[in-house]
Amino acid sequence: MRQLKHHEQKLLKKVNFLRWKNEHNLRELQVMRRYHIQDRDDYRKYNKICGLVTQLTNVLKQLDPQDKLRIELTEQLLTKLHDMGVLPTKKSLAQTETLATAAFCRRRLAVVMVRLKMAETVREAATFIEQGHVRVGPNTVTEPAFHVSKTLEDFVTWVDTSKIKRKVLKYNDALDDYLLLNS
Repeated sequence: MRQLKHHEQKLLKKVNFLRWKNEHNLRELQVMRRYHIQDRDDYRKYNKICGLVTQLTNVLKQLDPQDKLRIELTEQLLTKLHDMGVLPTKKSLAQTETLATAAFCRRRLAVVMVRLKMAETVREAATFIEQGHVRVGPNTVTEPAFHVSKTLEDFVTWVDTSKIKRKVLKYNDALDDYLLLNS
């Protein structure tokens, strides 16, 4: 790229378009690629939630350790994050200080499907979800960014009319003839 002339440098004094601030976001790109996040805004929202949790943790740590409000809010925060599946245990506020964006990304439906061995890759799982082959509880989900809490993780299954479900059942010799009559 050529050197800018004097008047061009004066015009671009406040904003340097040659070195834009989002060019050097290697960590963001690695996380987006690893968890197959298609929308950059999803990553930014996860990042913002992590920042808000960290801010709340800092405010709670400034309160007196024996304060009833601090104890109650700490318990609520740890319970909420644990139920969401973001924290492994409800031990202390020290866990929330190091909360990473990847913790929220690991609870996306496509990643949970890979962990449950319903798909080999996150990209494949996202394709199955977008095509409508997956349900969580009674509802069919078509959004790979769906957040799966710990309680919902047991209810991730294939849709009854899914051809993938039929292939899995046929492979396991568990295919029922009654299912063939209904489809």
